[in-house]
Amino acid sequence: MKGFAEFRMPGAVFYGNDSLSKLGEQVSILGNKALIVSDRIMEKIGNVKKCQDLLDEAGISHVEYLEVNSEPTDVHVEEALKICTENQCDVIVAIGGGSCIDAAKAVAVLATNGGYIGEFIGGKRPVDKKPIPLIAIPTTAGTGSEVTNVTVITNIKDDIKMMIKNPAFLPEMAIVDPVLTYSSPPNVTAATGVDALCHAVEAYISKHAQPMTDTLALSAIELIVGNLRAAYINGEDKEAREKMALASMQAGLAFTNASVALVHGMSRPIGALFHVPHGISNAMLLPAVLEFTKDSAVDRLAEIGKILRPDLKTLTNDDLANVTVNEIKKLCADLHIPNMKTYGLDSGKFKEVASKMAKDALASGSPDNNPRVPDLDEIIELYHMCYNYDFAVLETVGN
Repeated sequence: MKGFAEFRMPGAVFYGNDSLSKLGEQVSILGNKALIVSDRIMEKIGNVKKCQDLLDEAGISHVEYLEVNSEPTDVHVEEALKICTENQCDVIVAIGGGSCIDAAKAVAVLATNGGYIGEFIGGKRPVDKKPIPLIAIPTTAGTGSEVTNVTVITNIKDDIKMMIKNPAFLPEMAIVDPVLTYSSPPNVTAATGVDALCHAVEAYISKHAQPMTDTLALSAIELIVGNLRAAYINGEDKEAREKMALASMQAGLAFTNASVALVHGMSRPIGALFHVPHGISNAMLLPAVLEFTKDSAVDRLAEIGKILRPDLKTLTNDDLANVTVNEIKKLCADLHIPNMKTYGLDSGKFKEVASKMAKDALASGSPDNNPRVPDLDEIIELYHMCYNYDFAVLETVGN
């Protein structure tokens, strides 16, 4: 790290089993009328009602927007904002996965600043007015959106995922209750868990890594690799769920302050054009991108290897870097992460749009944070490599 570093996080974080019980009390401090942003699955399994009941007990009136049924789009944001404005809501409660929280972040900013969310990309338009307070409540252990100053919103017209980073998008408060993750099905547990791993790994190897983010990233990596398989196999494994919720939050804090890198830059166009969930597209890319990056991040990947396989810590750093790649491949295989072909991406369309995806990836700026920065042709080659990627083919360790 050169010079000084900046570290941001929500004003308060409530973490632990049954921490959701703090919701009514905290909303009453922040506002008088709440907009709940969520989706129909959260409504069906009762999580929305839990929030409604807690707000009712605190005497807080509320309205709902429950249509974030996919990764968030500018349409979701516009619809939720309309409800927020018409009902004069002064606090937002987002409960669900990263999609619900990201949509709510955009609404919180636009409610006081107006305009179109895409205007804030790359700081082109400043956030002049303080957003209305947002309480973020994750129900998956993956995105870390509850503690980040980033929102990712899809521009429907142009098929582009807009990654917008600004301190204004940082929630006022996060409530991280592991109990809410128990209902997450195995495929979602796997996808979001590898998403969190990707956040932690990229934060650690990022050019903007700093001592505080390093500590959080390494802790998250150890917790994820040690507990994700158990949470995937048995969703009611309380210890595994608690540790994954903590790891996801730690990874979120790490990457929002150190930035993500090449994986995320390449992942967003896949989600925008093929509607692949963000966690899965990250997982499809992570091992191959680490192979591409390895020679430029040997020492950092070696430190991760020592955590993943402490029994092999006496190996050379080159070998330990390979150990890291291998352990991540094995994890993806155990979680039945598909490659792009297996997932069902049309090969013809994929080849047709590979160049556009590569250009969009570079335009996002995230690849510039990678230890090895690719050019356009290298990103296209990586996309094609990942299409048929085999997690079972491991790197050579030792002689």
